[in-house]
Amino acid sequence: MRYALLAPPRDDFLGRVLAGLRGVLDLHGHQPTDADDPELGLAIQVADPADPRPFRRQSRGTFVVTLMEGEPGENVLQRAYPYLVRTLSNLLIYVTEEHGRRCLHFITPELGHYQLAYEARDEAAFFEEVYERLRPLAQSRFVLDNVFVPDLPRELWDGNETTRALAEAGRRLAALDLLPAPFPLEEYLSPRDLRHLKLLYGIGGLSYGNLSARHEGNTFWMSASGIDKSRMEVIGRDILLVKDYDPERQAMILSVPADREPRRVSVDAIEHWMIYREHPEVQAIIHVHAWMDGVPSTEVNYPCGTYELATSVAELVRRSPDPAAAVIGLKNHGLTITGRSLDDIFERIEGRIQRQVPMT
Repeated sequence: MRYALLAPPRDDFLGRVLAGLRGVLDLHGHQPTDADDPELGLAIQVADPADPRPFRRQSRGTFVVTLMEGEPGENVLQRAYPYLVRTLSNLLIYVTEEHGRRCLHFITPELGHYQLAYEARDEAAFFEEVYERLRPLAQSRFVLDNVFVPDLPRELWDGNETTRALAEAGRRLAALDLLPAPFPLEEYLSPRDLRHLKLLYGIGGLSYGNLSARHEGNTFWMSASGIDKSRMEVIGRDILLVKDYDPERQAMILSVPADREPRRVSVDAIEHWMIYREHPEVQAIIHVHAWMDGVPSTEVNYPCGTYELATSVAELVRRSPDPAAAVIGLKNHGLTITGRSLDDIFERIEGRIQRQVPMT
């Protein structure tokens, strides 16, 4: 992996963090380069809270980490998350000083938030731990592209019993208070930055949670990205039919109506595709930003929409005593729940779900 530090040397604590990151990256054999390198894999920048600016990637394969000095106190995630969005970052490291100690808050687009206290007595071990948290994220492969094929049969343009069940399930999730409001990107990004975000990641909106249900064979209906899941109405806009995955293009293949402009499917489609393909008994999957006690969990908080996260979740479903009734934890993120029907999933989670995801 080639990396670039996009800030000059500085003599404050962020300068110490930059120097430590450079040292540990070099130690592990990563190659320093400049911001214009088309093969740039990791870009690390420092942002000013008064004027946070994005680094404009040349490739969507570049993972951007932003360092920023922040204020201590409660609701760090609420205060810091807008800076992650405004800098178009994959990871925000928000540095605070609390009780005389420096603390690094790691914040991801999926609302992951965990922290690491700075240890001056053993800087080498500290930056090694930072590297171990950063490396798997920076080297993940995103499956974000969609290929829209306008071949959805006319009789499905208005949906069917399965899509109506998905819409009802979205309303039930909202009634359980498991659907945070979509994040208002337009309030934090300029029209130019919004266009850049969509060009890189196909993101036109940001919302949390998703759900799907098997259609025929390994095809499945799934909620779209960036929508209010409690109001899914239009096929191709709110609910899409996923046909397949193209590994060469790293893209999901979607069957859409020929008479409308489609939206992108949820970024977790690759994960659902793996599970449906391997387990014919699985008929529905729900993902929520919540938790349940005693569930097996992924070891690394890979970003949503990555092949690595999908593989990790699929492996845990495979190990489950009953893959059609699995509840899998996604570290620092939420739950993926399989079922023999959407109703089956709700019967198993109601009364057991916890809205707060533990962060480690």
